[in-house]
Amino acid sequence: MKTNNADSILYTSIITFMKTIAFPILAILGFTLLFSCKNDVKTNEETTSVVTDSIPAETIPESMYVTASSGLTLREHPNLQSSKLTVMPLGTKVKLINAEEKATMNVGGIDGAMDEVEFNNIKGFAFNGFMSKFSPPGETAVAKNYAEELKKDFPKVNYSEATGGTASKPTKTETLILPTDKWHEAFFTAQQLFNIPKSFAFPNPKGSNHETQQNANKKKNDFISELQISRNANQLERIVYNYKTDGFGYVVTISKDANGMKLEKVEVAD
Repeated sequence: MKTNNADSILYTSIITFMKTIAFPILAILGFTLLFSCKNDVKTNEETTSVVTDSIPAETIPESMYVTASSGLTLREHPNLQSSKLTVMPLGTKVKLINAEEKATMNVGGIDGAMDEVEFNNIKGFAFNGFMSKFSPPGETAVAKNYAEELKKDFPKVNYSEATGGTASKPTKTETLILPTDKWHEAFFTAQQLFNIPKSFAFPNPKGSNHETQQNANKKKNDFISELQISRNANQLERIVYNYKTDGFGYVVTISKDANGMKLEKVEVAD
């Protein structure tokens, strides 16, 4: 009996000792595991934050250029009924202060909004549908030289030229790709670069699938001077300017390309 009591006392002491030691050990292990998990979560959050912050936002240009042939009105407030401050001529470079990212109005078939700009130290608002990030070529610009200038700020600009036809009817083709999806930017650039008369306004996307506009100011020696517009479900598909005079003619075609807007001029000599 004494031996059994001794064994029982020894057994009880061992169990008590194990409980005394084990619980703190388990607690320490649990705390360590919990702390480790929190560190893992924190590390993951920091990693996610770094990845997100490393994604560059689209760069907003510092300046824009007026593309309206008759000039663009600078207004006191961001609406078309606001007081006129001044008129900014075609090709004017204006400082962009605040760009409105969403389209809030439609003017002449162009979706856009009123951006806050500065012109000649005057701050106001102007319709961004008649402004472009591309500097205007000017009426005497050479397409190849103009493309080289644009490439300094827009590396995706692409220009190519080719000759063909026959000895009696040689042709020259110039192709310019602008990195934009805006039809009006392409039209206003082509209008200056490839001699589309200013009497033609930007074609409204809404209308019949096929439309031909005649140049009301066509010269006496001009056989053809017309703008052909192709649409599909009130969306522009192609704009073609066709010009023909005695011994010479050219066709300018504006269309969408995988890399942007495609401007192509084909000259034909008779």
